Amino acid sequence: MYKPELLNSLKNYSAKTFFSDLSAGIIVGIVALPLAIAFAIASGVSPEAGLFTAIVAGFCISAFGGSTVQIGGPTGAFAVIVYGVVAHFGLSGLATATVMAGILLILLGAFKMGGLVKFIPYTIVTGFTAGIAVTIFTGQIGDFFGLAITQFPEGFDKMPGDFVGKIQTYALNATHINLYSLILASVSLVIIFVWPKINKKIPGSLIVIILATIASVLLSKFAGLTTDTIGSRYGSIPSSLPAPKLPDLRLSTIRTLFPTAVSIAVLAAIESLLSAVVADGMTGAKHDSDNELIGQGIANIVSPLFGGIPATGAIARTATNIKNGGRTPVAGIVHALTLLLILLVLGRYAVYIPMAALAAVLISVAWNMAGIPAIRALVRGQKSDICVLAVTFLITVFIDLTVAIEVGLGFAAFFFIKKMIDLSEVQNKRESLTGGIGAASDGLEEKLDIPQDTMVYEIDGPLFFGTVRKFEVAVEKAGIKYKALVLRMRNMIYLDAGGIRALEQAKAACDRKGVTIILSGIHTQPYLLLEKTGMADKIGRENICANINLALERAKTVTND
Repeated sequence: MYKPELLNSLKNYSAKTFFSDLSAGIIVGIVALPLAIAFAIASGVSPEAGLFTAIVAGFCISAFGGSTVQIGGPTGAFAVIVYGVVAHFGLSGLATATVMAGILLILLGAFKMGGLVKFIPYTIVTGFTAGIAVTIFTGQIGDFFGLAITQFPEGFDKMPGDFVGKIQTYALNATHINLYSLILASVSLVIIFVWPKINKKIPGSLIVIILATIASVLLSKFAGLTTDTIGSRYGSIPSSLPAPKLPDLRLSTIRTLFPTAVSIAVLAAIESLLSAVVADGMTGAKHDSDNELIGQGIANIVSPLFGGIPATGAIARTATNIKNGGRTPVAGIVHALTLLLILLVLGRYAVYIPMAALAAVLISVAWNMAGIPAIRALVRGQKSDICVLAVTFLITVFIDLTVAIEVGLGFAAFFFIKKMIDLSEVQNKRESLTGGIGAASDGLEEKLDIPQDTMVYEIDGPLFFGTVRKFEVAVEKAGIKYKALVLRMRNMIYLDAGGIRALEQAKAACDRKGVTIILSGIHTQPYLLLEKTGMADKIGRENICANINLALERAKTVTND
């Protein structure tokens, strides 16, 4: 039954816990301010959309989610998808896709699918995260160098959304560098990376935004140095939340945007559950993945109604919450209320924030997202992992995140099947089990009394469509001069329809040659499938034995007849 973690946390809530949550929530709210604005701009929407998302979705994720300390809001992972949706379908299309994604997330949680998201391979997550990092970095080059974008590639009248198009645009405008913006951005980036050595509680991104804004205002007034700011590019920022507005939910729009909604839902599920797992490791608590998905779904339905964008659990902000004493969802709610208060009181001053400083913040985010240590570790591993990582990364950068996940899963599945095929064996065990020629000298094989007209083959690994041919070849060899074929299945824990078909064909071939098939040591899943398909009766229940000794006794009976 769905029950938000907030209700569980309030059962034994105390004043001490409240003040701890209050302090953590206020700090996280202040930390989230520049990130919410920066992620909105990176996504191709107005700065206030990021604030609306952090307030509305952040509140919903804490109030209705399944984690005690999760902090939600806009994240860099969505920048790629949101930018593309806005470019093709506008803000209305983005709102529709986000609501649909929220509904999908609720369905995932309601049908207890939270655990399945965790099965997406680590190589794919690392690959598309690194790809998103490169895309975010690429999108900030213009603001970092203060480029005056006046020329676009052929066929475009604004900044292209794809990686190649952006690089071409920067190349066309490379001579229009604003030296002041470049210096401001470079100094900001250095401060962000150096600041943790001075103070680890207050994030460098917040310090940079404050200092850069003050410097920009003073240098503009007294030295005449100008650079793009939020105000010069986007105009004023509202000092309140907008009235709720329903998105376009016509059937034709839903059909068009459904694939995009699936991408948003999958990405939100992956990132939120990944963040919750990280939080569990820091606090020792355990989140409810299904309830967390429902909370994420509610947040993504409500967020676009108030002009917000897709949201999910944010790992960095969640970690900040934990480090500052947050222990219940109340801290996340306080974080949302803090941002609302900042919007109401100080929102109008955000117009002075220089774009160069925000570019530095996003480039630092991209660097942290890239996961260089994880990539280095994977590159030293198996070639199959390297291939999946590279394919997912390249498709994310050059084509599309949705395609990257689909193709990455396809490659991962292919390599997994190949690995299972390589590890599977169907071996002749007669000589090794009787101590004859080719018997192992290490004493690991038991010595058994195998009848003269009996062949024993052992199946190691699953018998499925990928390993059927090995089995068929073994049966062909075994049926030449023997009356009984014992298939030892103690190491075969999985059987599929392809394996059943192979057994049927083997049974038919052995029947033609007067050979009896006997199964030994079969596990539960293969046996139940034999029962359901009727194969148990075809083989003969008397020929399905619990262990090798019973199987050999049955073989003696068969060969003596």
